Amino acid sequence: MRNFRSSVLVVLSLIIVTNVARASSESKVHIVYLGEKQHDDPKLVTESHHLMLSSLLGSKEDAHDSMVYSYRHGFSGFAARLTKSQVKKIAGTHCCPKSQVPSMFLLMVHFILQTDSPEVVHVMPDGYYELATTRTWDYLGLSTAKPKNLLNNTNMGGQAIIGVVDTGVWPESESFNDKGVGPIPNHWKGGCKPGENFKLTNCNRKLIGAKYYINGFLAGIEGFNFTESSDYNSARDFVGHGTHVASTAGGSYVPDISYKGLARGTLRGGAPRARIAMYKACWYLEELGGVTCSSSDILKAIDDAIHDGVDVLSLSLGSQIPLNSETDLHDAIATGAFHAVVKGITVVCAGGNAGPSAQTIANTAPWILTVAATTQDRSFATPITLGNKKVILGQAMYTGPKLGFASLVYPEDPGNSTETFNGDCESLKFNSNRTMAGKVVLCFTTSRLYATLSRDASFVKSAGGLGLIIARSPGYTLTPCKDDFPCVAVDYELGTDILFYIRSTRSPVVKIQPSRTMVGQPVGTKVATFSSRGPNSISPAILKPDIAAPGVNILAATSLNATRNARGFAMLSGTSMAAPAISGVIALLKALHPDWSPAAFRSAIVTTAWRTDPFGEQITAEGSSRKEADPFDYGGGLVNPEKAADPGLIYDMGPQDYILYLCSAGYSDSSISQLVGRRTLCADPKPTNINRLIPSVFNMNLPSITIPNLKDEFTLTRTVTNVGPVNSVYKVVVEPPFGVRVVVTPKKLVFSSKIKRVSFTVRVLTTHKINTRYYFGSLIWTDKVHNVVIPVSVRTQILQNYFDEN
Repeated sequence: MRNFRSSVLVVLSLIIVTNVARASSESKVHIVYLGEKQHDDPKLVTESHHLMLSSLLGSKEDAHDSMVYSYRHGFSGFAARLTKSQVKKIAGTHCCPKSQVPSMFLLMVHFILQTDSPEVVHVMPDGYYELATTRTWDYLGLSTAKPKNLLNNTNMGGQAIIGVVDTGVWPESESFNDKGVGPIPNHWKGGCKPGENFKLTNCNRKLIGAKYYINGFLAGIEGFNFTESSDYNSARDFVGHGTHVASTAGGSYVPDISYKGLARGTLRGGAPRARIAMYKACWYLEELGGVTCSSSDILKAIDDAIHDGVDVLSLSLGSQIPLNSETDLHDAIATGAFHAVVKGITVVCAGGNAGPSAQTIANTAPWILTVAATTQDRSFATPITLGNKKVILGQAMYTGPKLGFASLVYPEDPGNSTETFNGDCESLKFNSNRTMAGKVVLCFTTSRLYATLSRDASFVKSAGGLGLIIARSPGYTLTPCKDDFPCVAVDYELGTDILFYIRSTRSPVVKIQPSRTMVGQPVGTKVATFSSRGPNSISPAILKPDIAAPGVNILAATSLNATRNARGFAMLSGTSMAAPAISGVIALLKALHPDWSPAAFRSAIVTTAWRTDPFGEQITAEGSSRKEADPFDYGGGLVNPEKAADPGLIYDMGPQDYILYLCSAGYSDSSISQLVGRRTLCADPKPTNINRLIPSVFNMNLPSITIPNLKDEFTLTRTVTNVGPVNSVYKVVVEPPFGVRVVVTPKKLVFSSKIKRVSFTVRVLTTHKINTRYYFGSLIWTDKVHNVVIPVSVRTQILQNYFDEN
């Protein structure tokens, strides 16, 4: 049986850019992006790619050997091994010169395509990325106990297909059983691809698709030998991340599941009858102890998913700061997602795990639905009793026997010893064994690493210690310790209380009891410390994240390699876990509203989100100091699936809105034309040409308003579409940010059978006389049944404007 490295359990898992040893040969994989397809026949599109490459390399044989992928479904382009001189030559060229047409069939292809010969939009080297419940759905109001709710009204998403681009799938998992699942939806065109330890019979009516993409990975990794790799050369999941994501989004019902005896109950995904299609584009790399994914493999996975007929694409992948432009292939996810969204597929991405620092949010393109992570109303309280009878509640996943009163120590220099004493957790390994043997150890850490708790516990255990109490910043991810060793996390305040007790007595002792699961009140909801925060570092006027969902201690299926649980379930945390929760909700909404656009789904979940937790309590944001959560922490708020099913009004968008964004971002006319497949002209510096588009990022019809540089006043426009009762009347309610006036015109929106869309203007004025931080408010349309809420974020920037004017 393959050995599994514990470091692969990337619980705070979101793809992060890394430096890896790549092929050092002169010829390297590059992606040649040609924008929108010029023909609907995939075979002709691929032949045009071979023509272009043949003309560059001189022969069909060389073109065939060089080609890695042909992108031919959602968009046009190819990945190929090219030298620097070949890259320079192909950039900016046209397809298929007549002098190089090598056969009668290709001559026909050339004749079909030459009237609209595609230009090369971008040529870029292949990029690399790495990996970044039983309670969730009851917490979000989707309990199966309620006969009438979104879950039951949509047949649990039975006709929806969720595509997942990740590390693969463990097909034998109970989460992918097809009991009670009907026939495969008619719009499905995909299938399953056999490979190492993966057969066609591993797929069923639940897991209807499983493909893998490794050509880009193999072409770019120097000296990679698959026969020595732990990963599977197939869609089978080695590390378990993809399995966890897929089962969170759409896993079937699995009764009586628990994690170490905690969190017991029936497990399912958000849309338990939705179908799963896995596209494995991420691979375990031993020398990194982690996972890597190439841009070319990801793009091919998205291209195939578009062709196969998925309804939702879930990608728990992204990159770190600085972000690449959303309008070129350096951000392969944004480019592939654009083509998917234009074709009606909602793309859901994780926001990143670089929080709580500001401006760290990833996947910021306005056509992507970006997700932040929160806790849920579940806690694993672990009583710690000191010798002075004071009881402290820590957090742990300890299910072993009660540890009776034992000696308690904080390693510190007593002033009369030559030995090393240090209560810093990272220095425990340098302490002598007799310092910790037979004792429970207290230590303090500032580390945010996921493995800190279990690593430090291993130092104590190897020294003969009996347990560990670790004081750290509140809100960091909770993890169990190996072999059920007692290790309990407390915050710095409680840790200091314990330290003062130790120093106040000659023989301090402590008792640790097993953890207990607490559900519901009084456990509060928080934006997780690790969850990346806004504002958007590429385009601050585009609010990111869009929405938040539970992403802390999420119990779901995983690879048997990745867990000692015989049934193959694990509790993981990260925005990687929050994103598929939203994908599951979108699958349910898609069943209810099959004709809605991706923007409509985004609007529905943003405008109906909870800004308190489901019990009406304030949602806080963990960080250096706890504060009230704001739109840069959780977007519109915590997803409220039931309300999203009936939002009343939606802020809809389509390809033209995204084109305006691309224009405002400085993308060239020719590049946009290639991207969208038709001639497009952005704003002319000369205002006399009224036929050209006048872009303004502020007028994108987003369900949010963000003004990062308000000097005195600004006016913008939004349009709402009525999806509620035909003859609805809405009135505006404004909760203005501090020191800001918000004037909405008109103040009343009247809809009828003939009037379904109405526009309104928003005039924003600041009373601040200095530069300020962001202040937050809301704009609400209400008909006394629906409250359609969008967040408003405004920052006054007088000084910057002063320098601009002078």
